[in-house]
Amino acid sequence: MSMDMDKLLYRPMEMSDIPAIIAIEEEAFTSPWTAEAFMNELTNNMFAKYLVMAYKGELLGYGGMWIIMDEAHITNIAMRSDLRGKGLGHLLLEQLQRTAVFYGATRMTLEVRVSNETAQHLYRKFGFQPAGVRPRYYSDNDEDALIMWAELDEERLKTGERSN
Repeated sequence: MSMDMDKLLYRPMEMSDIPAIIAIEEEAFTSPWTAEAFMNELTNNMFAKYLVMAYKGELLGYGGMWIIMDEAHITNIAMRSDLRGKGLGHLLLEQLQRTAVFYGATRMTLEVRVSNETAQHLYRKFGFQPAGVRPRYYSDNDEDALIMWAELDEERLKTGERSN
């Protein structure tokens, strides 16, 4: 799919997005979230902020986080499998960081599989650094999760300056 990156749309996730989100979840994760989990996040979790990335009305990916006080915790981020490796995850993570700053976050954290070097590489580009391990965090195979933290560069994010 050839696309004009300037025409990507970022908007809050809506209930009507959930079927497309579930399709992306099932492609991306061995233990995908359920539709009910997303409905609960959108309706009952006052800390939750979920964004979708769309192009010409088509959902490409999404990301979610909880913002508690001055910290943002990424819950999930995923792109359609046919669009991975094209820089879209980079753009989506950048938008999540901008949104986190907008809501007052100064730091961001996430967990990532210790085996997922591709994601870890992306996160390091955004200043995430390892801060610990959650043993047997992933229930599908008892894999450990690497905990990563980043300080959010408010000025860069507000001016729209791109990270590497």
